[in-house]
Amino acid sequence: METIFEFFHKLLCLPVSASEHGRDVDLLIIYIHWLMIVLFVGWLAYFFYALLRFRKTTHPKADYHGVRSHTSSYLEVAVAVVEAVLLLGFAIPFWSRMAAASQFPKESESTVIHVVAQQFAWNIRYPGKDGIAGKQDFRLVSDKNPFGLDPNDPNSKDDFTTLNEMHVPVNKPVIVKLTSKDVIHSFKIIAMRVTQDAIPGLPVPTHFKPTKVGVYQINCAQLCGNGHATMAMGRLTVESEEDYQKWLAAKSKSAGGAAQSFE
Repeated sequence: METIFEFFHKLLCLPVSASEHGRDVDLLIIYIHWLMIVLFVGWLAYFFYALLRFRKTTHPKADYHGVRSHTSSYLEVAVAVVEAVLLLGFAIPFWSRMAAASQFPKESESTVIHVVAQQFAWNIRYPGKDGIAGKQDFRLVSDKNPFGLDPNDPNSKDDFTTLNEMHVPVNKPVIVKLTSKDVIHSFKIIAMRVTQDAIPGLPVPTHFKPTKVGVYQINCAQLCGNGHATMAMGRLTVESEEDYQKWLAAKSKSAGGAAQSFE
């Protein structure tokens, strides 16, 4: 038997939620829709009441004194209180939990991925077998080296990159270190309920914890040029730890290190 949350999730046709914090996001969306429904029905009822109550046949002469009741003021205060509760009781606390450094997952317990957005694709880098990502220098960024990897750093030798292809294990925190090579992009995975702007020259971390195995679309939520739509070709594959390790080993073996591509 489905829960009330699942019923309204289907009723509003919300997209699948596959992250740990997705339920909190969807709950806020459901509460906001409830408020909008109440306001819509209330104002529509008042509209028809006003049409009937103040029609010309019953009030041929205009009343210039206006409304004498304070009911509308009370209703406006009530709406403002509900909006304040949604903002202060749900939205801000949720945002603070996601943004607070104390709530950020530890890198040692997470899958750490470097992502560089560009017109019009997602460059994705994984550390190699040693689990240590090579050093980056923005002065080294080029068409062949979108990550600005230092070829002299031995930790770069076993790193590997993919284009528009991201794999992560299920039920393990993911930290995405995000930036952009050219213009402002926005890294968005709807199923993970995560959106973060990618800003040139500024590395910005974001995180999520996938809870459902599957393949999900990566979108750019910022209009970034004529080829903006092609950035929706990005794919996030959430798989078991065993399958992830197999993919990681195959990629590490075939790639031969991200640094080799620009040496």
